[in-house]
Amino acid sequence: MVTVIGAGSWGTALAIVLADNASNVRLWSHNEDQVKEINQFHTNKKYLPDIRLPELIVGYASLSDALMGVEHVILAVPTKAIREVLGNIRAIQKAPITITHVSKGIEPDTLLRISEIIAEEMPKELLKNVVVLSGPSHAEEVSLRHPTTVTVSSESMEAAEQIQDLFINQNFRVYTNSDVIGVEIGGALKNIIALAAGITDGLGYGDNAKAALMTRGLAEIARLGTKMGANPLTFSGLTGIGDLIVTCTSVHSRNWKAGNLLGKGKTLDEVLDNMGMVVEGVRTTKAAYQLAQKYDVQMPITFALYNVLFNGKNPKDAVDVLMARGRTHEMEDLVNVLEEKSFEE
Repeated sequence: MVTVIGAGSWGTALAIVLADNASNVRLWSHNEDQVKEINQFHTNKKYLPDIRLPELIVGYASLSDALMGVEHVILAVPTKAIREVLGNIRAIQKAPITITHVSKGIEPDTLLRISEIIAEEMPKELLKNVVVLSGPSHAEEVSLRHPTTVTVSSESMEAAEQIQDLFINQNFRVYTNSDVIGVEIGGALKNIIALAAGITDGLGYGDNAKAALMTRGLAEIARLGTKMGANPLTFSGLTGIGDLIVTCTSVHSRNWKAGNLLGKGKTLDEVLDNMGMVVEGVRTTKAAYQLAQKYDVQMPITFALYNVLFNGKNPKDAVDVLMARGRTHEMEDLVNVLEEKSFEE
């Protein structure tokens, strides 16, 4: 028995994977009408239209009922809702659980990764392990059983392997990685670059600009992540370059769509109203901007996007500033990262 907290597109898609693996899945939602739809019609049309849900998925509106007797909880809610949801879990949970989070973000101001928020909010006696599941995976494609690969990471490799076994099947391949920091940072910061990629597409700048942006964006992610303690090799894997590619180039990407609208002249408020779903990259841009200052890391793309989102800078002007930066050597960032990592070890 597994409980998925959050019946959005990603939570529902992961519930489908678990049910395909013969797990009985409790899918919790705060929306009672959505729960009724899941149980009566085996659909979740708002988030995954035209997808029939396996009957092993049962919707719950009561959090206490959804959590009763389970050992594994999949946390699939937006970053900004995580503390509230964890507080509700803490208030009713009696036995220790393993929490696997699948959200991709960093909390502004506290600058905590999601696994750190979970550890802060949940008492030790109620928390067996924290696992993160991340990688290049759109819910729409997972729900159609299209081939997908992801990574699970935890400070406990035993816990990571348990979650690997829960999810892995012929359509959904799961790898393990012990680098929790790298997996979380890669998954969160790629949303920033996807927003920027959407802006360049919205401005009509084409593939050359987007390829450059993605490549230099990956350098920024690796530069900050390594400073925070991540293994630089993680960023060449599924939760680094893999997730970056899918989020910057897919029509399913919320962050790309939001950036595209910004590039076409919409304001941030207009974009967020138009999207109707959470755009994690907006909040993460603020957090990454703060992290770059804390760790004294150069992140020109992040800084440019921050000025577009929060200081009203014109997107075209922001791109022009990036192109006018002083000259440097392409491999300088990589050499510096590897030298710092070697020196620390």
